[in-house]
Amino acid sequence: MTQILIASGNSHKHEELARLLRGAGLEGVELLRPAELGLGTPPPDPVEDGSTYLENAAIKARAFSEWSGGLPALADDSGLEVDALDGAPGLRSARYAGEKVTFDQNIAKLLAALGDRPPEERRGRFICALVLVRGGDLLFETEGTCGGIVLHAPTGGEGFGYDPIFRPDGETRSFSEMSELEKDARSHRGLAFRAFTEHLRGSPLVTAGSGGPPRP
Repeated sequence: MTQILIASGNSHKHEELARLLRGAGLEGVELLRPAELGLGTPPPDPVEDGSTYLENAAIKARAFSEWSGGLPALADDSGLEVDALDGAPGLRSARYAGEKVTFDQNIAKLLAALGDRPPEERRGRFICALVLVRGGDLLFETEGTCGGIVLHAPTGGEGFGYDPIFRPDGETRSFSEMSELEKDARSHRGLAFRAFTEHLRGSPLVTAGSGGPPRP
């Protein structure tokens, strides 16, 4: 069994990535949450000062891999880019309304910035970068993109982040109104994760094992 550490402290991402792995039917791979390692030291919280989603994901993955003693670490960095706002919130999507804010506050700021613009002026896209690192070695990177529009108000009760105000192309519902399986089939993270699992099939990492410390 190859163990891959999820390089995040976000429980929503832990759940979504674990669900995506189950849906991929990839045998021989186990995604570990940081708390499952029982290392006795808190997981890292690196400064994400990269200029792209891939750079920020790599920063997180390297930090978590080193903290774990060499386990492969999978990091995600994602954001919502709105054309009418010159790509904002973008790389600052999680901190759009300030440091240590809730996504309700981020959503409120975004909706205020867009005001009463019509749908054709509310186009944007979710972008997800996934990076797999072991120690200092970059093993794999990919990006997934999902276009759509920003709604005028939140709808639905599922998902997290900006899901309640984003309606993907070809849909009549927001991500928060979809089931988990429906969202996975369309989302930026779902697309990126499918590319990741295809890369893992038959790769030396899965065949030979993680090379990191065994799980306690």
